[in-house]
Amino acid sequence: MRHCINCCIQLLPDSAHKQQVNCQGGPHHGHQACPTCKGENKILFRVDSKQMNLLAVLEVRTEGNENWGGFLRFKKGKRCSLVFGLIIMTLVMASYILSGAHQELLISSPFHYGGFPSNPSLMDSENPSDTKEHHHQSSVNNISYMKDYPSIKLIINSITTRIEFTTRQLPDLEDLKKQELHMFSVIPNKFLPNSKSPCWYEEFSGRNTTDPYLTNSYVLYSKRFRSTFDALRKAFWGHLAHAHGKHFRLRCLPHFYIIGQPKCGTTDLYDRLRLHPEVKFSAIKEPHWWTRKRFGIVRLRDGLRDRYPVEDYLDLFDLAAHQIHQGLQASSAKEQSKMNTIIIGEASASTMWDNNAWTFFYDNSTDGEPPFLTQDFIHAFQPNAKLIVMLRDPVERLYSDYLYFASSNKSADDFHEKVTEALQLFENCMLDYSLRACVYNNTLNNAMPVRLQVGLYAVYLLDWLSVFDKQQFLILRLEDHASNVKYTMHKVFQFLNLGVRALWLSFGC
Repeated sequence: MRHCINCCIQLLPDSAHKQQVNCQGGPHHGHQACPTCKGENKILFRVDSKQMNLLAVLEVRTEGNENWGGFLRFKKGKRCSLVFGLIIMTLVMASYILSGAHQELLISSPFHYGGFPSNPSLMDSENPSDTKEHHHQSSVNNISYMKDYPSIKLIINSITTRIEFTTRQLPDLEDLKKQELHMFSVIPNKFLPNSKSPCWYEEFSGRNTTDPYLTNSYVLYSKRFRSTFDALRKAFWGHLAHAHGKHFRLRCLPHFYIIGQPKCGTTDLYDRLRLHPEVKFSAIKEPHWWTRKRFGIVRLRDGLRDRYPVEDYLDLFDLAAHQIHQGLQASSAKEQSKMNTIIIGEASASTMWDNNAWTFFYDNSTDGEPPFLTQDFIHAFQPNAKLIVMLRDPVERLYSDYLYFASSNKSADDFHEKVTEALQLFENCMLDYSLRACVYNNTLNNAMPVRLQVGLYAVYLLDWLSVFDKQQFLILRLEDHASNVKYTMHKVFQFLNLGVRALWLSFGC
């Protein structure tokens, strides 16, 4: 079975675009197509029938004025040195401007699209008025792009001619158990029927002086989590069940997962959902347990550490488990009903895409493709889990990702060069391997200077849809969320069966 995959790239070959409808990057008030493009050299990915492109032309804007207050307070010698330095700087800047390479001096979000009024960081800190001047910039100022256009076009054509998607063969449950014997011994195959989240009681054999979190890897490897676990430690013994002289603790897994993608607004969604009284998240916003910690990965470049056992992951949900336990043990039906409506969430943005660890643990690969993916294991325990995905224009996502991870020399040209190099590496892989094999290729992903693979949403979504039913997904767009937060949150509440009565709580009203 084959699916057509709409992947990544839109090229604008000449300056004629800026004279055409919707080609300048300003607000798009209609749906007119660019007469210059004529649909050529495009590969588009659609979410909710809206197009999302992966590579776009870079453009920048100039930034404001310097404050000269206090200049006259300098001594004469210092003033002369300052003036001399300013003259040199002015000459350097003039040379850049006259040569048409002034993009190298500035950096800002070079991408714009209709219906989304901001650059990658506007939702958090930037003034929307600062972006207005973007719409009057030429879309072909980037010199490197103009120079490299023919070679980039050849790379893109080479990649697109090889793009095809075949459904993967799903592993058997017994094969999954062989890979994670301990996990399957800890998590039961049935959960408490009177809890919305998947919970169960397990015996706790420790004494009342035992620290239940003494060996938790999240505590051992990160000091910033210790205060969180100090609070859990104090509350632990007050939330145990007792029967036949034994102690039992309530264990829970998430009812829903926000599985991706990074730099797509998942943190904003997480912050708003946390305000709902019936939603409880893990003690840490992004445990990254399914994709990294269970393999012993903290930072892949640092190599493998001891694997985090599943018990360490379950500890992160103890605060929510304490409240659910309180409801289960309540004497009044009203109190039970109140507590049993609690649902648990988890928001690791790596869950949807990051399977880099498979090459270290799974040997029986087929043509370079991973035999097991994260969703296979989640589905084995939680076939009814709910999954929320937040996506974004892949170009915006990639540029925001670049700004976050690049350590120095951030510029539009530097970004362009890194994307070009990543495309070349991806093309080389596609010459010998399938699309899925290249997307999940750990060596390739580490070699690419930008995380190009994270924006190939269709590959990940189709692989998840081969395991879970589509009714279990809520797929959102950051562009829609930014333009109408209330509508987005209304959809989320409906999807999670929370109702709209607490809608205003998510906005701090």
